[in-house]
Parts: sequence; structure tokens; C-alpha cells
Amino acid sequence: MPTDAQHAVGLLARTAYGRAATTMRALPFLAFARHIVTDARVLLRMPRSCGYHQVCAGSVVAYGADNLSTAGPGESLWTAQVVGRCEAHEPSAAEVERFGPAPRRVDGEPFDPVYLRIDPQFGSVHVTEGAVGAL
Repeated sequence: MPTDAQHAVGLLARTAYGRAATTMRALPFLAFARHIVTDARVLLRMPRSCGYHQVCAGSVVAYGADNLSTAGPGESLWTAQVVGRCEAHEPSAAEVERFGPAPRRVDGEPFDPVYLRIDPQFGSVHVTEGAVGAL
């Protein structure tokens, strides 16, 4: 039976985008990211122009995603998150390819990717069974 962190990572592997939660000047902060899962780690691709990587790298972050807007009829709704130390990451060519096409621009600026890695220490999963939209 997988641990909560393993279960959460497995669900994150089913999605492409999520949000990293950390703090900036002691206040909560959410940053969007594209992600892939490899070797039980979550790799993130963020736009350098937003500066999110500066508050995430070297910190403990929570990263989560869900299927709340993509669940099909009769499919359970789930949300998953992992918590762990986030560090800068130099992706391999294969990892960059797995991220897929990058956007051309973000907030009017040319997209320049920054890659980060989360090594999950904790995880949580919440599942709503029954009708879609039951929350």
C-alpha cells in the first residue's frame, strides 16, 4: 500500500498544472506551475519573469493539483498535495521534452523557463465519491 506522499505523487502525475504554496514576507503566496513527476519527485517549470522561483527555491513548499474541472461523469473528484523542500533543478533533455511545448509569452513577456524540484516529505489526498460537483 502506498504512503500518502506516494499516492499524492501518483495523482499529480495525472495532471499537468498545479499551484505551489509558500510564503513571501511572512504572508501566504500561491504560484502556478507546469509539472511532471519523475523518480517520485515533482519537477516544476515556471516563468522566470514572474519571479516565483525566487520565493520557492530553498524553501519548503506545498504543491497541489486536482481534477475538479476535468472529472468525467461518475468519476470521483480528488485533490492531492505534497510538501517538501524545493530546489533549483537542471532538467535533462528528456525531462524538458516531457514538459511539452512552452508558452511563447507570459504576462506579455517572452517565456524563459525556470525549473525546480520538490522532494516530497509529506502528502495528502482527498477524494469525493459519488456525483461530480458534490462539493
